[in-house]
Amino acid sequence: MDLHTVTGYRFAHDRADLALAPGERIVAGGTWMFSEPQIDVDGLVDISRIGWPAIEYRPDGGLRIAANCPIAELAALRPQSGWRAHPLFAQCAHALLASFKIWNMATVGGNICRSFAAASMVSLTVALDGSAHIWRPDGTDRDIPVSELVTGNGTNTLESGEVLRAIDFPAHALRGTTAFRKIALAELGRSGVVMTGRLDEDGTVVVGITAATEWPTVLRYPSMPDTDRLRDDVGSAAGYYTDPLGAADWRRATSMVFAEEIRAELVGAVS
Repeated sequence: MDLHTVTGYRFAHDRADLALAPGERIVAGGTWMFSEPQIDVDGLVDISRIGWPAIEYRPDGGLRIAANCPIAELAALRPQSGWRAHPLFAQCAHALLASFKIWNMATVGGNICRSFAAASMVSLTVALDGSAHIWRPDGTDRDIPVSELVTGNGTNTLESGEVLRAIDFPAHALRGTTAFRKIALAELGRSGVVMTGRLDEDGTVVVGITAATEWPTVLRYPSMPDTDRLRDDVGSAAGYYTDPLGAADWRRATSMVFAEEIRAELVGAVS
């Protein structure tokens, strides 16, 4: 879509270039920005050429993904030794409702910053305890779990002038055993429910609910919960919502079914 209000377009090459003038907005892949009118925007600052490494393997076994990393590149991520959680990267990437063109242009950071309930990169980062590393306009940084960054369907805690620099994944989460479930009412429809499960080496269990709830729901247990406990926790979670792509009751019921499937899969993986 042509953005008729935009009169300026510039590329950011360093942190200083990210200082925004009134009316300017950050753009990376631009798949949402160019999808509808942006009447309050008159300038775009493109971070696609800023030079951040798309993927950084940390010495401690962790992982950093640049905010402007294309989702397709993330899906092709090379695993490191012991990364049992590696399948989640492709599974969540394919949960994105998009043509191959968008899949190759859409970025990890853009998907998270838009913060839609069905954001596939939110599903991934919630599943693996991903933390958002944010550059503040005063030159300082802050870090916040993505599960806390996203506050609703299309809302988050990013403040004016803040820029998502990267997503950091801890080593222990990457070594976890994972399970994934997704459903949509239409074959090529937006996700109505996405659920993830992770079993860590120390026995900790993390269950994530996204798409079904307006904000990410994270359930964390010191050991594997029994069927009734998990079902009750999933069923009583807040934020299930109704829209044209699914009723709240359907999302809740489906999440409870998926929860038991995920629990059984994780139990089977280590037995």
